[in-house]
Amino acid sequence: MAKKKQKPVDFEAALEELESLVERMEDGESTLEDSLKDFERGIELTRSCQSALTEAEQKVEILLKKDGDPVDFATETE
Repeated sequence: MAKKKQKPVDFEAALEELESLVERMEDGESTLEDSLKDFERGIELTRSCQSALTEAEQKVEILLKKDGDPVDFATETE
């Protein structure tokens, strides 16, 4: 049986759906089968969000390069 690939969603929509899945799973009212489906979808959404964030970070780094030297995004700790 072939798996259905869901179309990609934008970052904000993915986060909203992920929050909804978490709430539903935290309620504990879903069946095991539904919980597993929600978990699988949550993993897909998490990967999609991570990919979008990585891509955005790379774009920002490219835009902020100065004289060929990359800008370090590391945060300073006090």
